[in-house]
Amino acid sequence: MDLKQIEYFVRVAEMGSFTRAAVALNVAQPALSRQIRLLEVELRQNLLKRNGRGASPTEAGLLLLEHGRGILHQVERAHEELGRARSGLNGRVALGLPPSVARVLTVPLTRAFREKMPEAQMSISEGLTTAMQDSLLNGRLDIALLYNMKATSGLEISHLVQEELWLVQKRPPGLQEDPPPPPIELKDVSKLPLVIPSRPNAIRMHVESEMAGLGMRPHIALEIDGVTAILDLVADGAGCAILSRNAVTRSINPSAFSTRPISHPQLSIELSCVVSSQRPSTLTQQATLSLIRETALRLLESA
Repeated sequence: MDLKQIEYFVRVAEMGSFTRAAVALNVAQPALSRQIRLLEVELRQNLLKRNGRGASPTEAGLLLLEHGRGILHQVERAHEELGRARSGLNGRVALGLPPSVARVLTVPLTRAFREKMPEAQMSISEGLTTAMQDSLLNGRLDIALLYNMKATSGLEISHLVQEELWLVQKRPPGLQEDPPPPPIELKDVSKLPLVIPSRPNAIRMHVESEMAGLGMRPHIALEIDGVTAILDLVADGAGCAILSRNAVTRSINPSAFSTRPISHPQLSIELSCVVSSQRPSTLTQQATLSLIRETALRLLESA
């Protein structure tokens, strides 16, 4: 397979259109179509379903799309390694973050990255732990911050911070949290209606596991994936949430919420920095790891 053909295919599959992909790649559309057709002939499979609205990957195309992204990313890394002696820290680092962590780290980490590595690029994507593990293994991500990670073949895991989980409720009008409200026991939390992410979200799985240890189950009012949506629903009175405190303190309107620590047992969740053990880290990735650790320790532990 030709790398240019893979790049063309990935761009069409991602954009869903030969026309838009041709503009993004700065190539003529007939030439783009011809190269992808040659790739299909070589692989003896249709990779794209063409229709009046554009193009979408076939089952075989989805498989190639997953591998193709990893291949193109590895090529970028090779260019970085070959050019680092010439121009220092450059290339691209792909980072994956859980949504609650992305809310806190994205802006300060991006700012620090630009200041220290102006010739390099960083892409940040949000996702669930299981999906980001797969992306680390197939080369689409270089680094990911993941919750409650267990030893996994092909991945190198290093502890970052232990985040305490708090009960988040709508703050009644006029309520002042000085002094802060007392802790609430987990058995009492199990009686409250929860707005919580769907499985296999790490916080959801941890809450269910700890409650099961008490012989209880959470009262699920709504399953919502996304910290912003969860907080919006809590503020609207749909139920309570269990989140890290930084997810609340750095929300758009933290004064709309009342937070309480959870006790017996205290709920906390481990955040780890994870990389592939099957590929050597570039100098840029190593520098990014240091920035992540420095930024995460400063912001998450102070929340």
